[in-house]
Amino acid sequence: MRALFPATFDPVTNGHMDILTRAAGVFDVVVAGVFANERGDTLFTADERLALLDTAVAHLPNVEARMYAGLTVDFARQAEAGVLVRGLRAVSDFEYEFALSAMNRRLHPDIDTMFFLSAPEHAFVSSSLIREIGALGRSVEPFVPPNVATAVGKKFAVPHGRR
Repeated sequence: MRALFPATFDPVTNGHMDILTRAAGVFDVVVAGVFANERGDTLFTADERLALLDTAVAHLPNVEARMYAGLTVDFARQAEAGVLVRGLRAVSDFEYEFALSAMNRRLHPDIDTMFFLSAPEHAFVSSSLIREIGALGRSVEPFVPPNVATAVGKKFAVPHGRR
């Protein structure tokens, strides 16, 4: 069984990695789909996000990072994924994710959605908060994989050791 975990991954967080690791234990193959946001309001380019994610998941042999554009359910079919993996951090995520799941099911009834609840230690972490912390000159090291912490630091020129 193949699954797709779609996200912008701008940047990939330890919360994303927790979901990917757990999904990799459930499915034969997990495609980590990096959405190539065409609006251009991301910190990292689509190619940078794909490279960062690819490095972060290198230790997970059944996870492959791939870029996509367009509707997620169309990409899921292309990737031969029968399940979309989504993470829920808090109750506030549920309403949006429920509506998204219903729409995806309407578009492609053969593709289901499976929700993974965020581990408590990652429930407050979001990519937008990571970008904000980095922009304000603080290290994001506790919240993201090491290669991502380095990349965020370089984007914002965080001095070494400033936490």
